[in-house]
Amino acid sequence: MNPTSTDNLSLSSEQLTLAMGCFWNPEALFGQFNGVIQMATGYAGGTTTHPTYRNLGDHSESIEITFHPQQISLEQLLHTFWTHHRPEAINGYKGRQYMSILFYRNIEQYEIMVHVQQQYAPQSLHTEILAYTDFTRAEERHQKYYLQRKPELLKQGIKHLDSQENLFHSMIGARLNAWAKGYLSEEELIQEVQKNEYNHITKRQQHEILESIQQYSSKQ
Repeated sequence: MNPTSTDNLSLSSEQLTLAMGCFWNPEALFGQFNGVIQMATGYAGGTTTHPTYRNLGDHSESIEITFHPQQISLEQLLHTFWTHHRPEAINGYKGRQYMSILFYRNIEQYEIMVHVQQQYAPQSLHTEILAYTDFTRAEERHQKYYLQRKPELLKQGIKHLDSQENLFHSMIGARLNAWAKGYLSEEELIQEVQKNEYNHITKRQQHEILESIQQYSSKQ
């Protein structure tokens, strides 16, 4: 099971699990969007017990997105999914490790996935649409990969949110990772943090995080 997020997840939140090749980039890609509360990398779709990166078995590298459907719809996320990878080019690469898969949690998700899939046919027909069974979080070194490649910023984020676990399970962690990859500009990130939309961040932490972003950028 996933650890509880440090954000205040409302009853209206929804989850989407998908695979589209190596999980590092998709975690950053979807982490940029308003309405996305939390991102995680992991393993799904197989039968191997307790999969790990070195022992995936028949699982695929996947990501799990927690989002507010009132702010960003499942359809919008699916359009991003099909416009940012080529299913036919990754399926079968390294066995089942890299695959194009959508996992539906209920009939509503399934119907929306099939509907949007038809808009991108025939390429999208290479994507498998499977019933969700479970999701195993990947090792910490695979969470927020691009943020981890900026150790000074990572260190400050951990300091302000008290632990790496809090940072990796938070909305601001998702946004910082997206920014580290280049999916968000510094201006966009600062504007969003200034709105104080992160329920788990105090005014003091908000100010410190903004300072860290600006200080880090000034050194580049």
